[in-house]
Amino acid sequence: MAHGREPSPIAEKEPDPRESLPRLREELGTGDRGLSGREAARRLAVYGANEVPVKAESSIGRELVRQLAHPLALLLWAAALLAFLAGIAVLGWAIIAVIMVNAGFALMQERQAERAVETLARYLPDRAEVVRDGQEQSVEARTLVPGDLVILDEGNKVPADARLTEGGIQADLSMLTGESAPAERVAGPAVQDVPLLQEPDLVFSGTTCTGGRARGIVYATGSRTELGRIAALSQRTRREQSPLERQVKRVAWFIAAAAVVMGAVFLVVGVAVGLPLSDALTFAIGLLVANVPEGLLPIITLALAVGVRALARQGAVVKRLSAVETLGSTNVICTDKTGTLTRNRMRMQRLWTPQAGTGTGAEARNLMRLTADCTTVSRDAEGVLHGDGTETALVDGATALGVGPDLGERDERRRALYRFDPRIRLMSVLTSPPGPGDRSLLITKGAPEAVLARVAGSGGARSEEVVRTTRAAEDMAREGMRVLAVATRAFPSGSLPLGREEAESDLEILGLVGLYDPPRPEVAAAVGRCHDAGLRVHIVTGDNGSTAAAVARQVGIGRPELRVVAAAEGLTEQQLDELLGPESSAETVFARSSPETKLRIADTLRHHGRIVAMTGDGVNDAPALHRAHIGVAMGLSGTDVAREAATMVLTDDNFATIVTAIESGRRVYDNVRKFIVYIFAHLVPEVVPFAVFALSGGAVPLPLTVLQILAVDLGTETLPALALGREKAEPGVMSRPPRESTQSVISRDMLIRSWGYLGVVSAALSTGAFFYVLWRAGWHPGSPTASGSELHGAYVTATTATFAGIVMCQVGTAFAARTDHASLRAIGLWTNPLLLWGIAFELAFTGALIYLTPLQGLFGTAALSPDVLLIIVFFPFVVWGTDELRRARRRRVRGQQASER
Repeated sequence: MAHGREPSPIAEKEPDPRESLPRLREELGTGDRGLSGREAARRLAVYGANEVPVKAESSIGRELVRQLAHPLALLLWAAALLAFLAGIAVLGWAIIAVIMVNAGFALMQERQAERAVETLARYLPDRAEVVRDGQEQSVEARTLVPGDLVILDEGNKVPADARLTEGGIQADLSMLTGESAPAERVAGPAVQDVPLLQEPDLVFSGTTCTGGRARGIVYATGSRTELGRIAALSQRTRREQSPLERQVKRVAWFIAAAAVVMGAVFLVVGVAVGLPLSDALTFAIGLLVANVPEGLLPIITLALAVGVRALARQGAVVKRLSAVETLGSTNVICTDKTGTLTRNRMRMQRLWTPQAGTGTGAEARNLMRLTADCTTVSRDAEGVLHGDGTETALVDGATALGVGPDLGERDERRRALYRFDPRIRLMSVLTSPPGPGDRSLLITKGAPEAVLARVAGSGGARSEEVVRTTRAAEDMAREGMRVLAVATRAFPSGSLPLGREEAESDLEILGLVGLYDPPRPEVAAAVGRCHDAGLRVHIVTGDNGSTAAAVARQVGIGRPELRVVAAAEGLTEQQLDELLGPESSAETVFARSSPETKLRIADTLRHHGRIVAMTGDGVNDAPALHRAHIGVAMGLSGTDVAREAATMVLTDDNFATIVTAIESGRRVYDNVRKFIVYIFAHLVPEVVPFAVFALSGGAVPLPLTVLQILAVDLGTETLPALALGREKAEPGVMSRPPRESTQSVISRDMLIRSWGYLGVVSAALSTGAFFYVLWRAGWHPGSPTASGSELHGAYVTATTATFAGIVMCQVGTAFAARTDHASLRAIGLWTNPLLLWGIAFELAFTGALIYLTPLQGLFGTAALSPDVLLIIVFFPFVVWGTDELRRARRRRVRGQQASER
């Protein structure tokens, strides 16, 4: 029975679209009448729908649990629990809200790759025109199968990968190739030894037909198409954690371990020296709270968010907060050429004629007048040219010389049009030149070697002219120009060529036109800043290697040397390792790159420990953008898929914006370290009071309460810490090499500064204020200070003095932490107004806790006398002054070391 027959052989192996057309038709089991409806339905069951496969979404619940179990989140959970145990439910719920907001934001980022693949599906048309049962009909594009005969017309999206069988079209392949100029696709024999995307008789799913009409045999649908293959690559690549995310986890575990160990040790010590168990437990809880920086995660999140907003104003939209920090550690940029390094505006640069050489004389004007006639561009009602970018540049160049064509008259005089054929790299028109008679003139333009091969004659002066023209074309190409040779052939009255082959022969050289897409003026300076900052810049492009190399040299890429890979698609893994490994210091142009090549380059760089920023604008770039640490998509010329897959979108498509973003990333990273110094410096004055309490065996009462610690960690320190995230970059931020990705966000020097200098000074000052208040009231070690005792009021005032002293030390620490190397005078006292407002809020909040009666009862505070206020008002100057002296000494030592070298 028919329904029980074996599937067609095409179900068992992939057809080769480059085979001869009769052989391909035989393999696909189709012909000029297309498939029958029943056969199409059967193949649909075998091959499945012509759709981009989308991977099933992972469990939201599982991802949410993973975010809520982040080490810093666990610390915040502990802080919330302690707040509930201390009876401050409002504070506990506030901490939980911070945890949920951070988890929700992180959860949204996990959907990024899935959204990119879903966007790919939008490139497929809803319906397609096919021939089935010998009749043209419209069907759902998802029902196309291998062997279907599709009809492509101007404005159609190509519904599946197909081999053209008749006719020709202009196809916008930019989403796959990255090249903005439409490509000619014509029916004919396949060209061997060229990449599949450059095969002149193949069209690909998701691309657009911008002109012409053709028929083609579908040879691949769904996941087997180029579009489906890119979707599979995007789904197989996964985003890895940024350096900051990994380091914050390590810091969180370090803090948690230190807090638990210190709490356990001091608990044992407290019991050993005779403290009641209840007091020892109170002390342990307070020590844990003091060691947990409750504000660290939200402050990092807010600081990164501020960096995101600042970058957006500069033309870089960052979609993942942690990417701001990753930008700061980037050490390799892989960039496209067209539109990123260049303006993507082709223009006429140079003219050359055999008679006059270069110049704009009569010969040159005649060359441009005839070249402009060999175009198909049109002009709209507003006077804007539409069509191929190269031909638009030719018409603009002719207009600039005063010989611009009347496009309507050009079309009226045209007798024949031979469209650009990528196999012979020529385009020709047969036109009637102005003037009397029935003469015809053939104008041919194309690749110099293709045109010169069809020049009449083979010896003497004619041969010398060909040699001179070839040399001139090579000279122009070395300068980064796209060179077109133009030739003519006159046909006398009543004589016309029989076909294209006869027409494009016995030509006479007219001259050469050099077209140029100039580099953006700001790119050279940006590349220079990259080199000063220790970054390496590679060009990964689908364009010609010579042209890309010329642009690279013009903008300064290639220090200390420039390597050019003309056909990057054929590179082996070993060759990639040699080009991109740590032993190589060269910058490289990877020309004619395929989607897999970009992905392999990103993987190779990652393998060698590089932090990679990769630019892209097409669908073909999505896997590499997703795999790179920083995927950079073009906002103006990029596709939706590229923008979804990328981490950062450039609203101006400008390479210089990437460099600005890297500088901003370095600044943000430095500022993260600044507020970590600021936050960590307060751990010592918060821990020391509990150590004094424990080591004295309770003879010295607790100088600080748990609620006052929470008031510091989640109240007074938050705004100044956030303001430190707005600090401007220190001098020389782009003159130092990129930091290693393994470098910890917390260094040994930072801990020494936070705990050994700022922390110790702050602890001594605040604890000193505590003892000053008690001794002034007549307290001696062991004197009772519990509620109801004579010294209880003095004790409450003393703990308030400790609390206020820590806050005042925070003010000094904030000014000290603004710079790691330079003096405060060098960066300016008033250059961070947000910090001044943060300190003002900090002081107002502290005043409210100390002097407002309802808050006094809640936080165990009391009003301070004028003499205590007079003492603690000097604390900021002492803390800042101590660190200022330390930094001055470091600058002096480094200066001496530099002079000795």
